[in-house]
Amino acid sequence: MGEVVASALIAHVPTIVLPPDVRRSLNNGKESTLVTGLERLRKDFFEGDNYDLVIVFDSHWFTTVEFVVTSHERRSGYFTSEELPRGMSQRRYDIKGDPTFAKAIEEAGEVRGTWVTAIDDPFLPINYATTNVWEYLGRGIDRPWISIGVCQTATKDDFLLLGSAVADAIGASDKRVVLIASGAMSHTFWPLKELRNHEAAGVEHIFSTEAYEADMVRLAALERGDHALVIDTMDDFYRFRPEARFGHYLMMAGACGGRDFKVHGRRYGEYENSIGTGQVHVFFDHRR
Repeated sequence: MGEVVASALIAHVPTIVLPPDVRRSLNNGKESTLVTGLERLRKDFFEGDNYDLVIVFDSHWFTTVEFVVTSHERRSGYFTSEELPRGMSQRRYDIKGDPTFAKAIEEAGEVRGTWVTAIDDPFLPINYATTNVWEYLGRGIDRPWISIGVCQTATKDDFLLLGSAVADAIGASDKRVVLIASGAMSHTFWPLKELRNHEAAGVEHIFSTEAYEADMVRLAALERGDHALVIDTMDDFYRFRPEARFGHYLMMAGACGGRDFKVHGRRYGEYENSIGTGQVHVFFDHRR
């Protein structure tokens, strides 16, 4: 019987893949703890042998009439971001997949009463919410990574239901699985004419005091394992535009038991700003 051995809310911001000197120039000469946090998380967990598969809930991949899961044997090539080609250009990726497990998620979704399609089209675009995280946590480690997109017509309950289908597929397998919710917390950017004054990591650059405080309430809940609070207060959190309507987190939480998910989070690095948005890495070790 398979199990979730770990899960995480991970920031994938473009700055983490910029050259170190460029990153520091944007942050008053200091390195981002989002970078050092990922480096430490790789050493602490991802270089170990206690997992078989990584599933990324990708907050940059939007679908409309269904959830989609990648079912390629392998995804490889060069990624250039249409959003920020100056900072993410021709970045090499080579990601092993798991077609059988992707198909199992599709089948579990049908049983659960939601729509999931496994797609192995070689021309299916990849997104940096997957590649940026893989570069730190997966490159050079021979484990399959698959991605699931955020359905933009889904509600909170739809995201949790998709997570339940993922849990069913895991439970019916022999896999030790890591779940990554790749995305931000509050997610409002500064206007173009102002944003270059807000590129440093300090929390004083978060778009509003209210957004910062909303993130802090949820971050404290994640650290004490109170996932029910995060789920139950989503309507309030939506006022601060969480990335992808926090679908990446909700799918992850749904796969971990929804409101019954009680694993305490460990922060890797500080909570940081990215041109107005709230970014943090929180790791949940289910083995403890």
